[in-house]
Amino acid sequence: MQKQGAQNVRKGEELDASALKAFLKEKGLIKEIDSPIHITQFTHGYSNLTYLLAIEEKEYVLRRPPFGAIKRGHDMGREFKVQNAVRPVFSKVPEMYAFTDNEAVIGSPFYLMEKVDGIILNFQEAKKRNISEPEYDTIANAWLDTMVELHQVDYKAVGLGDLGKPDGYVSRQVTNWGKQYVKAATDDVPAATQVMRWMEERQPKTYEHRLIHNDYKYDNIVFKNSTWQEVNAVLDWEMATLGDPLMDLGTSLGYWTMHNDHDFVKQGIPSPTVFKGNPGRREIVERYAQKSGRTVDHIVFYYVYGLFKIAVIAQQIYYRYKHGYTTDPRFAGLNKAAELCCNIALKAIQTNKIE
Repeated sequence: MQKQGAQNVRKGEELDASALKAFLKEKGLIKEIDSPIHITQFTHGYSNLTYLLAIEEKEYVLRRPPFGAIKRGHDMGREFKVQNAVRPVFSKVPEMYAFTDNEAVIGSPFYLMEKVDGIILNFQEAKKRNISEPEYDTIANAWLDTMVELHQVDYKAVGLGDLGKPDGYVSRQVTNWGKQYVKAATDDVPAATQVMRWMEERQPKTYEHRLIHNDYKYDNIVFKNSTWQEVNAVLDWEMATLGDPLMDLGTSLGYWTMHNDHDFVKQGIPSPTVFKGNPGRREIVERYAQKSGRTVDHIVFYYVYGLFKIAVIAQQIYYRYKHGYTTDPRFAGLNKAAELCCNIALKAIQTNKIE
């Protein structure tokens, strides 16, 4: 797909090629059911599984839930619905082709979408390209402009008024992420308990209601080319909902590791933002406020929330790994990454700073 480097499918995560071809034929996406199909897997993501299907000189991207998922998320129909609704007014979304909740096809619900060409700027890609400092400023601005554009979408006008319940969103998120952490916990992390308590006490009570992506970071967008001035697509909409746009910004800040962060932080949350030329977290907040017209008075809360949410996601994936639901070796140290995020969040609380 959009993710660079589709590889051989991981053991235990194979798809039924015959059933898939029958589905493609039924949906009018191929002409002949006996056409050869080549299936590879994108191995960059940590949550929903993403595959590339090549058949009859066409390419389709397939998304399905991970095997052994322990949370109620991974709703393929919802992810399909959001992107399909948003695309007419927010062009930076792949075209949606088909969705099914018939688990008889591949063992789970899934959907098919357009393969978007371009550059995904994950850490390894950025390191390989040796990007200059001025280019990183261009990258950051294009990335941020796209976030602001997304937050301007009229979700009611595109038929997404029932996507979520923006009233009480912040309170529910604080409570629910705390519950999810406790459910997936495998280690004793004192900082996690302190962070959860602080967020309960310090959460904002009033905020705007907007469509938010909830996982908006460099490696979830596709740049058109190496001029870095245009974004072709925003990917991975599984957590999109209606809520506080500053929660979106806070999650992004959680991923925004910087060149002057501790080495352990940079290793635990690898991101192209560590390279010199990227704006700092504080400058990102200031630019977002200027571009969006929003006030950012409680930014420490949003940053802490973002870090804690990343901690929970990492811990949930580690839980699956520890219990044998996945053998992906990348997941073996995610419990330490979760603990790291909690410790960084606690430091932000203690210093009242985001950097």
